[in-house]
Amino acid sequence: MYKSYEMELAGRTLKVDINRVGKQANGCAFMHYGDTVVLCTATASEKPREGIDFFPLSVEYEEKMYAVGKIPGGFNKREGKASENAILTSRVIDRPMRPLFPKDYRNDVTLNNLVMSVDPGCRPELVAMIGAAIATCISDIPFDGPCAMTQMGIVDGEFVVNPSQEQWKSGDLNLTVASTREKVIMIEAGANEIPEAKMIEAIYKAHEINQTIIAFIDRIVAECGRPKHEYTSCAIPQEMFDEMKRLVPPEEMEVAVFTDDKQTREENIRNITAKLEEAFAGNEAWLAVLGEAVYQYEKKTVRKMILKDHKRPDGREITQIRPLAAEVDIIPRVHGSAMFTRGQTQICNVCTLAPLSEQQKLDGLDENEVSKRYMHHYNFPSYSVGETKPSRGPGRREIGHGALAERALIPVLPSEEEFPYAIRTVSETFESNGSTSMASTCASCMSLMAAGVPIKKMVAGISCGLVTGETDEDFVLLTDIQGLEDFFGDMDFKVTGTTEGITAIQMDIKIHGLTRPIVEGAIARCRDARLFIMDNCMKPAISAPRPEVGSFAPKIISIQIDPERIGDVVGQRGKTINEIIARTGVKIDITDDGNVSVCGTDKEMMDKAIEMIKMIVTDFEEGQIFQGRVVSIKEFGAFLEFAPGKEGMVHISKIARERINRVEDVLTLGDVVTVVCLGKDRMGRISFSMKDVAQDIKRK
Repeated sequence: MYKSYEMELAGRTLKVDINRVGKQANGCAFMHYGDTVVLCTATASEKPREGIDFFPLSVEYEEKMYAVGKIPGGFNKREGKASENAILTSRVIDRPMRPLFPKDYRNDVTLNNLVMSVDPGCRPELVAMIGAAIATCISDIPFDGPCAMTQMGIVDGEFVVNPSQEQWKSGDLNLTVASTREKVIMIEAGANEIPEAKMIEAIYKAHEINQTIIAFIDRIVAECGRPKHEYTSCAIPQEMFDEMKRLVPPEEMEVAVFTDDKQTREENIRNITAKLEEAFAGNEAWLAVLGEAVYQYEKKTVRKMILKDHKRPDGREITQIRPLAAEVDIIPRVHGSAMFTRGQTQICNVCTLAPLSEQQKLDGLDENEVSKRYMHHYNFPSYSVGETKPSRGPGRREIGHGALAERALIPVLPSEEEFPYAIRTVSETFESNGSTSMASTCASCMSLMAAGVPIKKMVAGISCGLVTGETDEDFVLLTDIQGLEDFFGDMDFKVTGTTEGITAIQMDIKIHGLTRPIVEGAIARCRDARLFIMDNCMKPAISAPRPEVGSFAPKIISIQIDPERIGDVVGQRGKTINEIIARTGVKIDITDDGNVSVCGTDKEMMDKAIEMIKMIVTDFEEGQIFQGRVVSIKEFGAFLEFAPGKEGMVHISKIARERINRVEDVLTLGDVVTVVCLGKDRMGRISFSMKDVAQDIKRK
């Protein structure tokens, strides 16, 4: 039976239709928030997928261009692959919901979110997040929900709940918080140097609002929820674990795991796996799940040692950062480069500068955002973890890591007026053993400074991990987690920032939420660590942006002209501006407000182009002195070109002090001469004189 539910959320009505559409999905919520409409569905396969040791969850966020009244570009005129925003939104929905599914569940699950209409005052990403949770909660898919999400912004110093697109773009905070009934389960943030205390306040304001949404979902589930279906558990048999512990005692596993070298640890685990394969040779069922069983045995060993003895696999103290190293200018001829190393994690970042015309053009659902000036791209090749597989381009993880480092640095970038460049930084992962995204942030910051980008402050990032016990009070926070501690731990809490405050947060967890002491402790721990990294690693390599861009980087000179004169500079069908480009070899960008940027590597040619533009937009006035090139000779005088598309005439009587019979007796085509403007003649034409100014005719 079709039912509709409503609640007031941040001053707007959130409406959910159940059993109105999508009735063949396991769960479907038809979401309305203002005029934003998103169809959210949850579906699951009947049987588990065979031969896998993970939960096959797929989250899709589909942006339809009809939602904002657009026809897609390109030849096909239909939506293509998911945009970067769609991929990042899918990840934000995935991260809080994945831990709430049973750990031994192997049925395929797809959460699909179809954006059908966009109201700029009600962001569709938020509607999809809430709708995905509702669709899953009312379905028969096993799920330990509900969970809810709220977005927080700061505009003019005040908190804004679920900000509009414009507020989200222009405010000082972009915070998304997901919660269960008791705990925070996911945090994603971009911030303009927000102090730690202010960030914590924003997180828990969002957490409070999430409780009202959860109460709303509870009401829907009580009336429309389906009983959860039974499923085939893929848990490892307890008797198998018991036999493994007999063959490989915990003390032997501890020796195998606790080393500071990743390759040595992996070799030790391979030897243990081979020993167990030999012992279980006659048991096909156990052999089929041996890899997962060894992983879980290794995980329990690491967690026990960290939690009970505060002993980390590589022997560090719980607050200790791995060995650090940083250097700049490691790649010749590029515009800027830097390498950052933390333990066995190593990132090389390369910065490229270009005219603003080369910024990335966006074709998405936010009509106010049509281009992106700063681009950070992250690459994670298989050799960085000692594996081999072909490169198929960036996946969702790579796009997410690149976006996190990009978000971390945006608050410290100079404005277009201060630094009129498009900027691209690329992080190449040379080696990976934990938190390459935070290493990318550090390397990118140094690369920008090495390239001469006048960033306002230095930015660094670090990740904090977590191992929890049986109670909320029993936990250990780990500074600078390596891969093993990430895989076997409960949290990957990444924080970037300056000395003044936070610029980005991304929190992933594998448990059912974090208590406030854990959140506050992790944020404080990350602050201490990032300040240590800046002072002891980054600043010794490069302490401030270089005063100017490098010799191989393009140079840009900007001037402001009257917007009404833009047409004069461009000329009919671009004839004038193309002539300037052809003569000087520069690139020219003109904005609608009259800002002209000239880009090139030859300073002399750039200055020449600027002079031409200034001449074009300058009105001739009596007494002004100009230089022009003779482009046409007539019986009555000579025509001079002062700049492409701008000409004037010198009458034969004004060429020389003495009388001349022919213009050709003094001038030839191509001569460069100096003239003075005499003002307008009787017919209103501008008149010039050579004889009234000292002459030094320059021949070709």
